[in-house]
Parts: sequence; C-alpha cells; structure tokens
Amino acid sequence: MEFSAQQIAGLVGGTIEGNPEVKVNDFAKIEEGRPGCISFLANMKYAHYLYETKSSVVLVNKDFKVEGETSATLIRVDDAYETVAKLLTMVESMKPKRKGIDSLAFIDPSAKIGKDCYIGPFVAIAEGVEIGDGCVLHPHVTIGSNAKVGSNTEIYSNAVIYHDCKVGNNCILHAGCVIGADGFGFAPTPNGYEKIPQVGIVTIEDNVEIGANTCVDRSTMGSTYIREGVKLDNLVQIAHNDDIGRHTVMSAQVGVAGSTKIGEWCMFGGQVGVANHLTVADRTQAGAKAGIPNRIKKEGTTVQGMPAIEYRNFWKSSAIFKNLPELDKQIYQMQKELDELKSKLK
Repeated sequence: MEFSAQQIAGLVGGTIEGNPEVKVNDFAKIEEGRPGCISFLANMKYAHYLYETKSSVVLVNKDFKVEGETSATLIRVDDAYETVAKLLTMVESMKPKRKGIDSLAFIDPSAKIGKDCYIGPFVAIAEGVEIGDGCVLHPHVTIGSNAKVGSNTEIYSNAVIYHDCKVGNNCILHAGCVIGADGFGFAPTPNGYEKIPQVGIVTIEDNVEIGANTCVDRSTMGSTYIREGVKLDNLVQIAHNDDIGRHTVMSAQVGVAGSTKIGEWCMFGGQVGVANHLTVADRTQAGAKAGIPNRIKKEGTTVQGMPAIEYRNFWKSSAIFKNLPELDKQIYQMQKELDELKSKLK
C-alpha cells in the first residue's frame, strides 16, 4: 500500500511542511530511514537524526522547532508517538485475515466456532468450547473444555486456555501464555504439603493483551480477573484470586501474589513484586524492581525501592546509601575522638 504525505495528513489531521505529493509505503525508525518510508520524532534525544534521515516523511509534534535543513517532508501533529501508533493500527487492520479450519486441527463436535475464524494446524479445542466470530488461533493452541473466547481475539502458538476460563473480545494472547493453570495453593501437613483444589476460573475482559509466557492462575474459588484494557508484558505472573484493574499495564517479570486487588490505570515497571492480600490504589506507579509489601491507599502514588517507598524519598535514600562506607569511617572517627575526649575529662 502506498500513501502520499497529503493523504496521511488528511487521515491524522496534520499540517504539511514540504512536498505533499511524496509517497511512502513502509515505516522506519528515524535513525534507519529509507526513501519511501515514514518515521516519527517524539523523543528529543533523536532530534539530530531529523537532519540526516533518508525517510521521505517524518511525523513531528506541532511545537517542534526545526533548527536545520532536512530532506524529509514533515507532518505536524499533536502527538507524533500517538499518531504513528494509529497509523500502524490502521495499516495492520487493512491486511487480509486468514480464514478457515486446517485439516490437522482437532475440534470436538460439541464446540461452537464463530464465523470467519482461522483455526491453524494442531489446534486442539475441547468439548463445550465457544469461539466467537473472527478469531485467529495459530498452530498448537489448546483450548480446554467449556472455555469461552469472544469475537476478534487472536491467540498465538502454544498458548493454553484451561477449562472453563473466559476470554473477552478483541484480545491478543501471545505465544506460550497460560490462562487458568492452578493457583499456588498448598496446606502444610506433618507429611508435606497437601494440594488445595483450585476450583475457580480466570475471566479476561475485552481489549486485553497478554505477553508471551505470561501466566494468569485460576482462582481457588470464584475468579481471577483481568479487567478491560489491561496490557501485560512477557513473563508476568498473576496469582490466584487477583483482580487487575482496567487499563493497568505491567512490564516484564512483574509478579503479583494471590488475592491482591490492583487499581485502574496503574503502571508497573519491570520486576515489580506485590505481596498477597493487598489493595493498590488507582493510578499507582511502581518503578522497576519495586517491592510492594503493604497496601497503597492514596490514588496516584509513585513508589520505588524494596520495600517500596515514595519515589522522592527513595532517590534521597539512594544518594545516602552510596556514601555509607565513607560515612561509616567518619562516624567511627568521631566516636574514637569522643571516647578520647571523655577519657581526658574524667
């Protein structure tokens, strides 16, 4: 597909500086630009690339000030990053979707498959499963008995949805993710640990994306919830009976222990850990590697560190921490001088 700068500006409501007739048919990072490509500039650390890029079109923010010559046609928009995301989504939606059921797929006769679905080779769909319209199931996907998948959901290879679990509309489940494995429930006995049956389910609402090899455990009773619009990165662990609030995002290797309720619009950096039976307020932000041991009550709190504390205190504490060896020497010397002074006074 090929578009002119004029057509793109019309689609995104932008204004053009340069040749409106220049054509593009691909995307490229600004530092790797090629003729016929469209790039974007949102982070000013990359601004110098604008004057050397070979891309034909570059999206920039309306308030960006050009400080040199560039061969690219500029399209000014309110938010260049947001605009390129919309363009990528639009182009992706134009690609034809595969349809049909591969002869090597296994589908139980009792399963219900919606219209215009694609079921790849070696997909296994158990009894009582319901798959909505327009779904794409890549090779080796496994759907357990009585599970339900909404419309226009895409599930990549080797993902597993256990029995009775529910996945909403317009979701993306990446390769190897596991939805509905048993929660980590064991009761200690004199002879070892006795398994507590996990008889609940997982409920994933609409417009959720779950990364590769991420695990969402089924609840002991009731349901583990991943609410609407949640985005989970690769290698995230959501334990049994958790409730992850709407539009919350979690980076790689986040771990949330059982029976914890995470608020809406929260943002967790990589390797954040959250203890069990907690409530975390809406719009909480946790920096990478933060360990959250206690409830967070105030909406909009930003924390970092282990145990997690208010981020400004964390950075002040970090500045002191790196000076501790020198401070220790000074304290030791002061103590020595104090002891000598006491001895003389006596």
